[in-house]
Amino acid sequence: MVISKFDVRDPIFHDEDAARAHMETQLWPHGPSCPRCGVLGDRITKMQGKSLRPGVYNCKDCRKPFSVTVGTVMERSHIPLTKWLLSTYFMMTAKKSMSAKNLQRLIGTSYEAAWFLFHRLREIPLHSDSGPLGGVNKVVEADETYIGGKESNKHKSKRQSGRQGGKGKAAVFSLIERDGYVRSFHVAKVDSQILKSIIRKHADSASFFMTDDSRLYPKIGEGFAGHGTVNHSAEEYVKLGGFLHTNTIEGFFALVKRGVYGQFHSVSEAHLARYLAEFDFRHNARHMTDLDRANALLRGAKGKRLMYRQPDQAATA
Repeated sequence: MVISKFDVRDPIFHDEDAARAHMETQLWPHGPSCPRCGVLGDRITKMQGKSLRPGVYNCKDCRKPFSVTVGTVMERSHIPLTKWLLSTYFMMTAKKSMSAKNLQRLIGTSYEAAWFLFHRLREIPLHSDSGPLGGVNKVVEADETYIGGKESNKHKSKRQSGRQGGKGKAAVFSLIERDGYVRSFHVAKVDSQILKSIIRKHADSASFFMTDDSRLYPKIGEGFAGHGTVNHSAEEYVKLGGFLHTNTIEGFFALVKRGVYGQFHSVSEAHLARYLAEFDFRHNARHMTDLDRANALLRGAKGKRLMYRQPDQAATA
């Protein structure tokens, strides 16, 4: 990852007006725009008055007030924007991520608020894929791994020794383009049907497909320009002068597991997809500076407001 220092003394981390101005610069590069109808320019006016909170605009078409957080993961949050910005920068500058407990200590909030902040930020890159990985003269590596603790360390009532593959661990499948992007998926189980559907959607068939010697991949590999394998069970890791290997994806998995075991210690399957989205985003933006990476995440917050079903709606939904 490209590293650049950011100054925690910067006003955007301590002054709400400066933080709001920074957010407006990132989310509205061409000036304020209505999150409901998209209108901008002279159809938008900044509202003034002692009774109004700062940063409120009005759309002359919708006749609705809005601020820079409307339509984002920050909408209706009571957490100051300065803490949102600090959380974003801390997350994007930590190669192996950061725990909510550590964020709590750094920004002086409750653990629940820190957990809330990080999970909202992880929601930004989730489901934001754009087109297949790879292409002509490109290599796409595929592999699976398992996230979770040893069954022997779990309480007897929680052991799942009968589960396939990872013995109770959560299955993760990833595709990575060499010198390119990565996409990771939390899958219910690792079988040919599930992997085939993911690979067909997210990997260009003109690519050279690279895997280990698992029996799941030979049939799937027939649909690609070429398919190479290495036999890890025979301690074979590199072949053909260094071209045939899965070291790229193995290295990515190593970072994910260091984050899980070293920072989070454990993650629930309900939230695993968000953690994977965070690691994917950081890898895909690895050539950016820390500051640019954090700002890129902020820009992705636009149009990502989270809607939760209210308890009284559960019975009628």
